Amino acid sequence: MIKYLLLILTVPLLLIGSACSTQETAKVGNDPALEAKARETLAKLFQTTPKAKDIQYQAKAVLVFPNLVKAGFVVGAQAGDGVMFAADGKVLGYYNASALSYGLQAGVQEFSEAIFLMNDNARKYLDSVDGWSVGIGPSIVVVDEGVARSLTTTTLQSDVYAFLFHQEGLMAGMGMQGQKITKISR
Repeated sequence: MIKYLLLILTVPLLLIGSACSTQETAKVGNDPALEAKARETLAKLFQTTPKAKDIQYQAKAVLVFPNLVKAGFVVGAQAGDGVMFAADGKVLGYYNASALSYGLQAGVQEFSEAIFLMNDNARKYLDSVDGWSVGIGPSIVVVDEGVARSLTTTTLQSDVYAFLFHQEGLMAGMGMQGQKITKISR
């Protein structure tokens, strides 16, 4: 019985440690296909959530992950590549998002994520450390449709706003998750 309890307590710690590892991701150079997909995904977000367009006007940069895939059964994983755009639309870099989770969960899901970096400090923090781990670093607000409707230019006070959208598939559950965003070397 004690062995099972130790196993149950050890697995989440290993998952969190793996999600926060400093392992360098695969190298990716200039990726026109990923850039085009990211621009298309961002345009779809603006069509379905006009408030996101308002946020873009104030953001210093937008990090777009056009296709994140999450799958799991008790233990889950999530991964995908994205592009960071400057306020003027110039590509600032390519990034990888990965996450591990543990808990009551089952299924497979694809979705998109757009992360609006509202100030230079949030953007510099992402590039100055060896990746972001959600829960550490700048203040992040995850925006759904209800929150998006209530956002105004005077209520935008957080460092980062993350929109999750274009969800396909079925993923159900609850548990612990750690996400890491890392710049991909060229």
